Amino acid sequence: MQATTSPRTLAGAAFPPLFPDRYLTLRGLHIPLSLVGDALLVVGFAFFTALFAQIAIRIPETPVPITGQTFAVLLTGASLGSVRGASSMTVYMLLGMFLPVFAPGEALAEGEVLHFILPWAGTESFVWHLSSGGYIVGFILGAYLVGLLAERGWDRRATVPLAMVAGNVAIYVIGLPWLAYFTQSGDFIPSDQTLRWGLYPFLGGDAIKMLLAALLLPGAWWLVGKIRGKRPREG
Repeated sequence: MQATTSPRTLAGAAFPPLFPDRYLTLRGLHIPLSLVGDALLVVGFAFFTALFAQIAIRIPETPVPITGQTFAVLLTGASLGSVRGASSMTVYMLLGMFLPVFAPGEALAEGEVLHFILPWAGTESFVWHLSSGGYIVGFILGAYLVGLLAERGWDRRATVPLAMVAGNVAIYVIGLPWLAYFTQSGDFIPSDQTLRWGLYPFLGGDAIKMLLAALLLPGAWWLVGKIRGKRPREG
């Protein structure tokens, strides 16, 4: 009997590799066809994040809106794993430099308090021009960290909330100093004012998003296992 191993990520369980033993030969280079599936997942979750970026709430006296991006980032990392999750957020960041996939900017600044997907009001910009650009860069680290923990089974056990918290903290580790640089004339150490703009107003919303992700992931694992006729191990 041939031994089988449990998939390390939710995407690996839901979408087994396409043509795992076949290769495309191009000028002597053998490219696994399974990479096609990986590429589709990476790009697909980048657009998934872009969709949730269009769920935005403006907060008075802060340049950073509350968005659904964090929720999408946590799910991306947990679903795809460390490398593919970070790759997906890198694709999202690069897309935002040329396509309006970042969170709404001008529409909220002009008085709109709540924006829900349509009409599409995304923004495009080089991240180094955005005061919130550090959060976008932090998405890469956050997805990688959550993915790394998910590959160790943290997304299907009681440790799933800890994985969500770790990913969220990773986003702030880059986002807050970046915001401080924009608002404090080149000083990377966040002041109390920076924390009031970029941290305190978001803690409640982040807690809700992390709770939703923590509730969704074990249920998704159970559903995939049910559909595929087996229960994935927790290793």
